[in-house]
Amino acid sequence: MALKALDIYKLLPKKNCKECGDPTCLTFAMKLAGGKADLDLCPYLSDEAKSVLGATTRPPIRLVKIGVGTRNFKVGEETVLYRHEKTFYHPPGIVFRVTDTMQADEIVAVTRRVRDETLTRVGADLRFNGIAIENVSGSAETFARAVETVEKVEAHLPPVLISKDTAALKAALVYCGTYRPLLHAATQENVKEMCALAKQHGCPLVVRSGSLDGLVNLVKTCTADGVPDLVLDLAPGTFGDFIRRSTAVRQLAITRAVPDLGYPVYLNAAETGQQDAAVALGIVKYGSVIVTDPLPVGSAKAALTLRQNIYTDPQKPIQMNPGIYRVGSPDKDSPVLMTVNFSLTFFTLQGYLESARVPCFMLIVDTEGLSVLTAVAAGKLSEMLVRDSIKKFGLENEVSHRKLIIPGYASPLSGRIEDATGWKVLVGPRDAAEIGEYLHEEWKK
Repeated sequence: MALKALDIYKLLPKKNCKECGDPTCLTFAMKLAGGKADLDLCPYLSDEAKSVLGATTRPPIRLVKIGVGTRNFKVGEETVLYRHEKTFYHPPGIVFRVTDTMQADEIVAVTRRVRDETLTRVGADLRFNGIAIENVSGSAETFARAVETVEKVEAHLPPVLISKDTAALKAALVYCGTYRPLLHAATQENVKEMCALAKQHGCPLVVRSGSLDGLVNLVKTCTADGVPDLVLDLAPGTFGDFIRRSTAVRQLAITRAVPDLGYPVYLNAAETGQQDAAVALGIVKYGSVIVTDPLPVGSAKAALTLRQNIYTDPQKPIQMNPGIYRVGSPDKDSPVLMTVNFSLTFFTLQGYLESARVPCFMLIVDTEGLSVLTAVAAGKLSEMLVRDSIKKFGLENEVSHRKLIIPGYASPLSGRIEDATGWKVLVGPRDAAEIGEYLHEEWKK
C-alpha cells in the first residue's frame, strides 16, 4: 500500500536542503506520495528509510528515457489505469522502421522524413520520434553499416536497435552507443549478454516474453545485473493477445500487485500485418514505444492526431493566450470577431477566416479554455469579460469603428455586451464554416 505524505515525511532527513529540487522536505514527501518524484533525489536518506519506502514512492510504471538531445522522448511514469481518472503523462514514441537490407538512399529518405515532417494541429507541432534499424540480413557488418547511414544524416533521432545477435548490436553501438538507443531484445536465451551490453553503454533495454511470468523473471535478472531502464515486449501473436496482456500488465503495475511489471510496453506494429490498426491499438491500449514501417501521409496524420487527443489532459483544455490576433493585414476599417480561448475554436475560426480572405482582427477572451456554448452556460463568458478585454488589449486603438461580431452561440449576451461596452454587437453564425459568407454579405452593410 502506498504511504501518505506525512508518513513519508517522518522518514526524511528534514534538512530542507533543496538538493532534491524542492524547497522543503514536506514538498518532496508530497511528490513522493503522488508518484511524482524519485526517492534517489534525496542524497541524505538513510538505508533504513530507503528499505521502508522502497517502490511505494515511485510511479508504479517507471519513467524511461530514450535518446539524447532535443529529440529524446520519455515513456512511462503513468499512475492511472484510465485516462479520465487523471491523465496519461508521456505520449508513446512512434518510431519508423528501416532494415539493413534496404538501399542506403531509402534509409536516408526515411530518416529525413522523421527528422523534418511536422503536422501542426491546434497550435501544437506533432512529430514522429525516432528510427528503428532492424538486423534482417543476419550480418553484423551490414547492420552496423545501416546504423552508420542513419547517423550520417545528422537527424539526432533516438535509435532503436533490433537484433537477436549481440555481436551485431556491439558493431552498431560503435556508431550510436552514446546516443542512448533502445536495445531489442533480451530473452531467456541471451539476457546475460544483453544486460552486459546495455550496462556498458547505459542503454534502456527491451525484455521479450510471451508470458507474464517470463517477463517478471527477465526483469528480475536485468535489475539484479544493474539495468534498471526496461521496456516490456509482450510478444503478442494477435491483436487480442496484445489487448489482454497490455491491460493485465497495466492493472498489475498500477495496483502494485506485481511491481516487476511496472515498465513501459513495446509494440512492433510492423509485425502484425495490419499496421495502421496496430498503431492505433498501441496508442489507446498502453503502447509506449510503437515501431512501424513508414506510414502513408493519411495514416501518419491520423496516428499523430489520435495520439494528441489521447494524451491531452482532460482536466486542462488546450488554451490560447487571450489577446488580439490578426488574420491577413487588417486596417482601421477591418472587422473584429470576438471568440473564446479554447484552442480548437480559435484554430477552426482562424482557418475559415483565412479561407475567406477577409483581413480582420480576432479578440480572444479568457474563458479558461471552455468552448463558446460551455462558457456561456457556465457564466465564464460575460459582458464584463468582453468589456474588460477590449480595454485591456487596447482594441479601441486598432480600429476606427465600434462594431463587434460575436459567435452565434453567444447571442443571448448581445444586448448586455452592447450596454457594457458601448460597441454595436453583430451576431455571427453558429457554424464557423459560414463566417466567410457572413462577412462578405453583412460587414459592409
